[in-house]
Amino acid sequence: MAFLLLFLLSFVFNPANAQSRSSIIEPGSSLSPNNNSYWLSESGQFAFGFYPYGNGYSVGIWFENIPQKTVVWTLNRDDPPFTGDATLLLSTQGRLTVRPTQGREVLIAGVANAASSASMLDSGNFVLFGSSSGIIWQSFDFPTDTILPGQPLVVNSKLVSDVSETNHTSGKFQIIMQDDGNLVQYPVEAVGVGFSYWSSETNHVGYGASLNLDSEGLLYLQNATGFNITSLNNKVAATGKSIYRATIDADGIFRLYSHSSNRLDNWFIEWSSSDNKCDPIGLCGENSYCFSMEGEPVCQCPPRFVYIDEEHKDLGCRKNYSLVACTERNYQTFNFSKLVDFSWKDSDSYLNVSARTENDCRSECSRDCNCEAALYNNQSCKMLKLPLRFGRRDTSSQIITLLKIAGELAGPGTRKRKLRIDILITSLALACSTLVFLVVAAIGVLKYRSRVQEYNRILCSVNNRVAEDVALKSFTLEELKDATNNFVEEIGKGAYGTVFRGVISEAAGERMVAIKRLEKVVAEGEREFRNEMKAIGITHHKNLVRLLGYCYDGTDRLLVYEYMKNGSLADFLFKSKLKINWEGRVEIVLNIARGLCYLHEECETQIIHCDIKPENILMDDNGYAKIADFGLAKLLMPNQSKTYTGLRGTMGYVAPEWVWNLPITVKADVYSFGIMLFEIVCCRRRVEADVPENEQFLADWVYDCFKANEVEMLVRNEEVTKSKLERMVKVGLWCIQDEALSRPSMKEVTLMLEGRVNIPDPPLLRSFLRSPDPLLLGSFVSSP
Repeated sequence: MAFLLLFLLSFVFNPANAQSRSSIIEPGSSLSPNNNSYWLSESGQFAFGFYPYGNGYSVGIWFENIPQKTVVWTLNRDDPPFTGDATLLLSTQGRLTVRPTQGREVLIAGVANAASSASMLDSGNFVLFGSSSGIIWQSFDFPTDTILPGQPLVVNSKLVSDVSETNHTSGKFQIIMQDDGNLVQYPVEAVGVGFSYWSSETNHVGYGASLNLDSEGLLYLQNATGFNITSLNNKVAATGKSIYRATIDADGIFRLYSHSSNRLDNWFIEWSSSDNKCDPIGLCGENSYCFSMEGEPVCQCPPRFVYIDEEHKDLGCRKNYSLVACTERNYQTFNFSKLVDFSWKDSDSYLNVSARTENDCRSECSRDCNCEAALYNNQSCKMLKLPLRFGRRDTSSQIITLLKIAGELAGPGTRKRKLRIDILITSLALACSTLVFLVVAAIGVLKYRSRVQEYNRILCSVNNRVAEDVALKSFTLEELKDATNNFVEEIGKGAYGTVFRGVISEAAGERMVAIKRLEKVVAEGEREFRNEMKAIGITHHKNLVRLLGYCYDGTDRLLVYEYMKNGSLADFLFKSKLKINWEGRVEIVLNIARGLCYLHEECETQIIHCDIKPENILMDDNGYAKIADFGLAKLLMPNQSKTYTGLRGTMGYVAPEWVWNLPITVKADVYSFGIMLFEIVCCRRRVEADVPENEQFLADWVYDCFKANEVEMLVRNEEVTKSKLERMVKVGLWCIQDEALSRPSMKEVTLMLEGRVNIPDPPLLRSFLRSPDPLLLGSFVSSP
């Protein structure tokens, strides 16, 4: 739908059909959807007029000179769309209205003070001028979901999210500039203490504060006297001529976006109020809760509940059972479904009682015919009726949710009969116990223990242990043979196996995958298999290739990955005729840095990749770089910071400590990253023979250019700001220092690349690169 809307916008918003860019709109001027006309700002940056929406048209403001045509303001967003024969008119009486051929005229502005003219300003503000040339009405005073540079969000004003990218009606979430100086996000249907899910924590400021966005991308709060209280983000490093907007998105997260004239891709997220997309309260509907899967929010039903609409799971869930009403003469014994560490809107509880234990809370709810669910926490039992609202996972809450489901229906006197039956059953069970024991013993003695059965038992046990490590799908070898047409389409080959293209079936249809078949001896293959399973199975990051499943069948070890059809970074850098532009290369470097930072510092188990190089960086459909091939990864326990291990990786990228047999830490990956950073910057291999002698070893040449203050020589025939190029070079030189302790962490590298910290000049490069070991030189030159 989003792509369809962009297509329609690009067709209707053809500048060839636009009216004059004159900054002044005189009374009597009009627009009509049928004429494909709109009023442009003087530079052509913004447009005001009709845009296609639903089965008709809405009046709004959008970015006209970028392909996305992003809408930043909509008139009466919750009203039905206008028909194609409507007219937008600045009348001679100074009223700005929309006149449909049928129905009531919609007044935009101009009741109290007649407008003498109007203008679509280059700031994105549509204004009406009075007779004295002062502004008597402006769109900036009535924001919808977005603010632009120069547009303050003043006290008691708010932004409300859209329903979706293509539905601009009011959605579920809002961000409010409160009169206490605090900027707070709430669900639309619940404002107040206990329902905020993000705030600027500036409630000490008092009345008169405002949220502001400046032209350089700084999002900050200002008090009534004009003093900056706090900045929500760091100043954005300019990338060409950038434009900015701050929007509360349909998923409830407030984000700052930039769009650069140097990039043709979509908006780039500079800052967001939350990295967890399940943080917004109320993202999922009634009787459902949110959990994160691969960084994306998923709405889940509790046990014995089903989705109201399978196609729109955010609408919530309904129970798929019924409870027979209890009365004085009928009793119902109830079962309970239990959820741990989930929070709900507990203000919906109709009764709070004291309960020493969880079982006491169950009993209280069982005895109360109105109780359909109970929340137990710290000897408190809150009884509720369905639906449950605002559900989300909250491991800090320690709340136990008890959902009452149907049990047995009984009448007076049934309990005594039931008790006698229980006694009879217990007696029979005790009488039979000896016989059962003898039967089991006989079966155990006579059990057939063939060699094949023993092998299968051991294999099953191993498979189960692997499955305990990571929750991945298990495939049989036959399934993967069918998926790959018996392994015919090879798409890659490495030291530990061959990769084939395949197609697997899922609930949503067929999916293209990459299947890696390990080809070493069993012992080594099993070790690498387990290593890679554990390393990737526990990771979830947008800059890491996702492992979907595995096969552990006899001596066969296979891994099933998401398919990256754009190939490796090496293909883009060294084989493609189309060169990645500077901004794209910077983005790739940042992608890789963030992925490595996650592996080193954010995983539950610290991971050293051990083989960072362009061949192990894959490109997804959107041009994002993802780290792949954890077959050489070295896992460290949480209390372990270094390890001794044999030489791994690819010559030319390995750190000195590998060669010198020193302890290996995450700084080994930092070194490899530094070498690869130079390759990305210069779009060439680390060693090349058909270049001048002083340029053959890339790291040496980079260092010489930096020392001579001639870094521009590294990117000949490219227009790159020297300061930006020097920043990248300095980061790389710090990464390839001989001493591991001298290298920055990947967290520090990321901050340097993002421009958040100053980078001192790196020290001299010493022995390892300046005088490489002659025994290794051949490997450096020949390794791909």
